[in-house]
Amino acid sequence: MLVFYIQHELGPWAKEKQYCDVIERKLRENNIPFVREFPLGSRGNITDFMVDNKIILELKAKRIILRDDYVQTQRYLQQAQVKLAILVNFRSKFIKPIRVVKIDLE
Repeated sequence: MLVFYIQHELGPWAKEKQYCDVIERKLRENNIPFVREFPLGSRGNITDFMVDNKIILELKAKRIILRDDYVQTQRYLQQAQVKLAILVNFRSKFIKPIRVVKIDLE
């Protein structure tokens, strides 16, 4: 997966923007459709990447993933009306992409 390569390339101490820059470059090189800093709704929420209008890719560069990060990602899924998000924290020693599935609120 792309995120393992990127952490190996940049290490665990880069800034979130640097990880985003490399992901953007790799997505372009592989002709994968995406939008970086995709705006969601009218509340000013912006996700890091919307990939192929199907998957939200949310990146973090922090010590640990918190419950608030899950809640934020779930909110993005609700606003974007997509079913899947991948939450990645590059700061952890071992990358563990977290799959977040949209909860149907109806």
